[in-house]
Amino acid sequence: MKEAMLYEKVEDGKVKCNLCNHHCLIADGKRGLCGVRENQEGTLHSLVYRKAIAAHIDPIEKKPFFNFLPGTLSYSIATQGCNFRCKFCQNWGISQSSKGGGEITGEDISPMEIVREAKASGCKSIAYTYTEPTVFFEYAYDTARLAKQEGLKNVFVTNGFMTEEALREIQPYLDAANVDLKAFTEEFYNKICGAKLEPVKKSLKLMKELGIWVEITTLIIPTLNDSQEELKSMAEFISNELGPETPWHLSKFHPDYKMDSIKATPVETIHTVRELGLEAGLRYVYAGNLPGDSGENTYCYSCNELLINRYLFRINDNQIKDSKCPKCGAEIDGEI
Repeated sequence: MKEAMLYEKVEDGKVKCNLCNHHCLIADGKRGLCGVRENQEGTLHSLVYRKAIAAHIDPIEKKPFFNFLPGTLSYSIATQGCNFRCKFCQNWGISQSSKGGGEITGEDISPMEIVREAKASGCKSIAYTYTEPTVFFEYAYDTARLAKQEGLKNVFVTNGFMTEEALREIQPYLDAANVDLKAFTEEFYNKICGAKLEPVKKSLKLMKELGIWVEITTLIIPTLNDSQEELKSMAEFISNELGPETPWHLSKFHPDYKMDSIKATPVETIHTVRELGLEAGLRYVYAGNLPGDSGENTYCYSCNELLINRYLFRINDNQIKDSKCPKCGAEIDGEI
């Protein structure tokens, strides 16, 4: 265990966690909504520090990042816990298992060991992923600081529900974030995720202001968040509020967890939404979970030249030279 960052002591032995926008008020002996932060006699502790539930070497494209260090490997770590309760979660076995007082498990791996393994494996970055990095903030923070000193990049794969305080704290060490913008209605966030949309939008804007490279992923779920009106509004928000250079990944839904009765997303829906994104002015709109689809590729936004040819998480060919399109010379956005 480790004393938590970003909390305050309040009346009657309670503590208020200021890590995410739930701002949990936690009584002595109780945990926050994430299930991994516990009040012990008026002190808030992280129960998952140095308790890695997953540690793998992945292509950066799997996160997914398509405009940030393409073709490189990322050392990917996670602990148990999540501050959302998404009914479609594909990692629910580790994201939800600590809730309700569930057992905390994981392998004891120190931040230094993570950095050492990442470098020895030829990785260019460390990804805090699989569950929600915000809930293992102390572990991620200590690792990210060491990684930065060793010349590694740090990336979050996150739901974006962290507080401004948390984001500003990690910003000096955080190079990029892929944020799940799960829908564009408060109703979806409340009923399906147990959260709110507005704080996520604020986090996205702040990330851009702080110079963090942002890519966005939206899982398109039939009947729940797939209306053209909603997705057009989302595309316009990304383009107008975050910038047309922000990549948008559209993922095909597969039945899982508490939504195993909903059918998979039709390929035509992904293609239609991709066109909505391009029409809204976005330069890079990608089709996810569609191996071999042309929407996996990166094209020049200026002349439509094929720049990066992909098959799922593998790059077959990369024509970008010095971050420019070889045909028209347009500057390609990201760290590419």
